[in-house]
Amino acid sequence: MPKPARRSGNLPAEAASFVGRRHELAEVRKRLTVARLVSLVGPGGVGKTRLAIRIATDLGRGFPGGIWMVELAELRDPALVSNAVMAALDLRDQAAIEPVALIRSYLKDKELLLVLDNCEHLLEAAAQLVSDVMRAGPGVRVIATSREPLSVAGEHVLPVPPLQLPSPRAPGPLARLRQNEAVRLFIERAAAASGSFELTDSNQEAVVDLCHRLDGLPLAIELAAVRTRALSPEQIRDRLADRFVLLTGGSRDALPRHQTLRTTIGWSYDLLAPAERTLLTRLCVFAGRFTLADVEAVCCSGDLPAARALDLLSSLLDKSLVTKEDADGAVCYRLHETMREYARLKLHEAGEEGAVERRCADYYVSRCLDFAAEGRYRLVEWLAWMELEIDNVRAVLRGCMDQDDSGRGIDLATCLVWFWVTRATAEGVRCLDELLVRDAEPAAHPWAYFVRGFLGVLQSDPAAALPALERGVVAARAAGQLDALSQSLAMASIAANMAGDRTSSRRLLDEARGVADGLDDPGATLMIHQARALNGFLDGDLDAVRSVASQGARLSREVGDLYSLDMMLMNQGFAALMSRDLPESERLFAEGLRIARRLDDRLAQCYLLGALGCCAAGSREPRLAAQLFGAMENLRAEVGATINAGMAPAFAHATMSVTATLGPSKFEAEFKAGQQLGRDAAARLALREAAPSAVAASDHESVGVLGRREADVARLLADGLTNKEIGSRLFISERTVESHVRNILNKLGFNSRAQIAGWMADDASRE
Repeated sequence: MPKPARRSGNLPAEAASFVGRRHELAEVRKRLTVARLVSLVGPGGVGKTRLAIRIATDLGRGFPGGIWMVELAELRDPALVSNAVMAALDLRDQAAIEPVALIRSYLKDKELLLVLDNCEHLLEAAAQLVSDVMRAGPGVRVIATSREPLSVAGEHVLPVPPLQLPSPRAPGPLARLRQNEAVRLFIERAAAASGSFELTDSNQEAVVDLCHRLDGLPLAIELAAVRTRALSPEQIRDRLADRFVLLTGGSRDALPRHQTLRTTIGWSYDLLAPAERTLLTRLCVFAGRFTLADVEAVCCSGDLPAARALDLLSSLLDKSLVTKEDADGAVCYRLHETMREYARLKLHEAGEEGAVERRCADYYVSRCLDFAAEGRYRLVEWLAWMELEIDNVRAVLRGCMDQDDSGRGIDLATCLVWFWVTRATAEGVRCLDELLVRDAEPAAHPWAYFVRGFLGVLQSDPAAALPALERGVVAARAAGQLDALSQSLAMASIAANMAGDRTSSRRLLDEARGVADGLDDPGATLMIHQARALNGFLDGDLDAVRSVASQGARLSREVGDLYSLDMMLMNQGFAALMSRDLPESERLFAEGLRIARRLDDRLAQCYLLGALGCCAAGSREPRLAAQLFGAMENLRAEVGATINAGMAPAFAHATMSVTATLGPSKFEAEFKAGQQLGRDAAARLALREAAPSAVAASDHESVGVLGRREADVARLLADGLTNKEIGSRLFISERTVESHVRNILNKLGFNSRAQIAGWMADDASRE
């Protein structure tokens, strides 16, 4: 699913709701000037995440490479920490290079701030990753949040205390009391919950006492404040006091902070209606984000009808027990990690843990089976679902591995083929290798060996692909699955070609064609067309390539297979390019790039940017060609790709031609300009939706008399964004946006935002 480039950062909106902590903010800023790693350490509920987000937001403008948030709370597999960092940095695991190596390579010349949130359950893996990052990227700074230090060399540990509390005896004037961190948080959350709460002379004593009883813990204060919708501060205080006395036998001093938080959560839990309690406890089985449909399928049963799920979820959301998020337009939810821990205990006490976990696993296995059946022909829609649900799917997959349920794990991993292909190739390889080594019934899993071979081919690793495909062929024969047999043989033909064994490649392809005859299976037919096209390139038979690729493109369109269509368009495009039919090759590559963007297939985008650069070189547009080669190189680094051997000669010839035309220094300048382009800007350039100079200006230069930040604001203003939206996009305050808009109006002599938008459009057209 295509996403907007996130080069300016990926921080969640929590920064906007931050309260207080002036001392900690100043301390972290000071330490980051001398240290490359600052760890914010403290128990759950003290607000480490919000503090980290606020610091990063404040410091972000000092990091040209942006600020990036890595959320680890939902991750349970230490091996996936590097994948989480890649996802945060918007990198893509689509090549043979291991994620850690790709991260090191990407960060070596970057100046950015990385925030690793909730490291405590993955300390060793997080510490190793941070060490690798700091060795690889001298310009990288890291803020980590955890319940204990990472113990990495050079780490500066900053204990995060609860919020500042007012004096319990003489709180002082209301105006001053409102500035206290704990009281201010209570007021804000109470006002949001009730719509009318104010701190007054009559309730200030109760509010102050309540903040003290809750030890200044932000999460506890929020849970209490939300109850002002139904209770007064005095009532909340008295009920919580009763709860504390019940727990400690009367000695309030015996209650440590972590117990204060748990007691407050327990109090909130006990105030829920029975159905709300049931739902909250069951929500803990989700490892990451979840949707209403997920809740209805996993958490609802005879005692909790699905028809009630929305109302119950909304009620939990109102009480701050569940949080709501927007995931590229899809509404989803999640539990705070402390809330999940509490809910897990309650689910265990209820004796439902095993049953709900099995229901959750069955649900995600069933959904992934649907993905396997439909995904190839509804890829944009299914990839969007997978990106939202991947933490939950990974948790189920890890559960299969940990419980030695390799058969189910293999089936699940096989279902994810199109996710592995377009999003997480190295992860898919690692997962399948771990599972298949335990496979006691290979004949039951021919498709699993095909998928493993497919991923090996994508990684240009025939040494790994061929053995897997050979086992797949044997398994498919034993199972009598002719579709799996035909596709495994065709893929093995491609792998053999990659290994330089042309004789075996032809033999395997002939056998695949024989098996596929009469099958009427689009997948098998398309795989054979792909193998025949690659053979045609190696034989120099461009007419054969055009013919089979044209047939493949037609079939792909008929069945709605966008991934195969993209491959066939590339085959046709390179055949046209090698035949010097530049208009036709550009048309084919441009269509392919549009499809690759829809799928967010970075590997295909990388190749197609370079291919369109070759077209520009042949059309005597050397500046455009050089910039597209630079953009291709930038994207190649983001995915860890190697240039396909069949495409390499065309790229090499075009690069030599453009360098000779421009001269080495001019070529290098244009190449670097292309490297500075984001993916969207590079695609616009390649598709001729913007001239090279206009794209360069829009991505990394000022526009005329405007400074760089003013130009950024002007572009977003021209796109129709409000000041608030512009501030959110650029991670600056709304007031700062207003200041930039005034400066732009003054510099340009305008008196309206519409004039700025029109000027930006005219400037782009002049370029």
